[in-house]
Amino acid sequence: PSYSPVETLIVSDVHLGSEVSRAADLLAVLKAHRFKRLILLGDIFADLNFKRLKREHWDLLSYVRKLSNPKRQVEVVWVEGNHDRGLSDVMSHLVGVHVLEEYEWTFEGQKYLAVHGHQFDRFMVDNQMLSELGANVFLWIQKCDFREQRLSRYLDRLNTSWLRMTPRVAAGALAMAAARNASFVFCGHTHVAMYREAHGIQYFNTGCWTQSPASYVTISSEGVRLHEHE
Repeated sequence: PSYSPVETLIVSDVHLGSEVSRAADLLAVLKAHRFKRLILLGDIFADLNFKRLKREHWDLLSYVRKLSNPKRQVEVVWVEGNHDRGLSDVMSHLVGVHVLEEYEWTFEGQKYLAVHGHQFDRFMVDNQMLSELGANVFLWIQKCDFREQRLSRYLDRLNTSWLRMTPRVAAGALAMAAARNASFVFCGHTHVAMYREAHGIQYFNTGCWTQSPASYVTISSEGVRLHEHE
């Protein structure tokens, strides 16, 4: 498909290194779009074990590195997620991208804010060791799962629903945006794409690239749009 040029494209929760990562599909989407800024909104990796990365995972990282070349005139921003912690130095060398805790920018006179969203997930913040154990168990289940990864994807959705992360992250992000005088705020983390508006502030969750449909956000002069990709 052919897409109109956009100012910014945002993706999150690709979980490279996991069996459910749809890296090849994301690579196709990035190649199909033209944009001036790419925001990788956290949890691009599943964990720090690079041995789990497949060929298509390395292909995606290679393309991001190409985009970050100054000749391409694309600003690539990597916002740290809970799974990306400890990768800042690695990313600077491997992909040529600096990793930030959050990112603010202005477009056409309005302020935008991007933060992964795990900061608003109280269970994860208060139970970090338990969360990491759960993530490792989930990676093991993916290894044992069938090719379609139906069980893994079902457990992922169940986990999000049980922890009630989606409304908590939305509320936390909207409060943060209000404190920063931002008109738009973007998060990932929940793996659930959504839109919400409160007190004149628009919240978008970019969803993930471990489920079907996957999702991402584009920003242009025509507005902010949440896309789905089967």
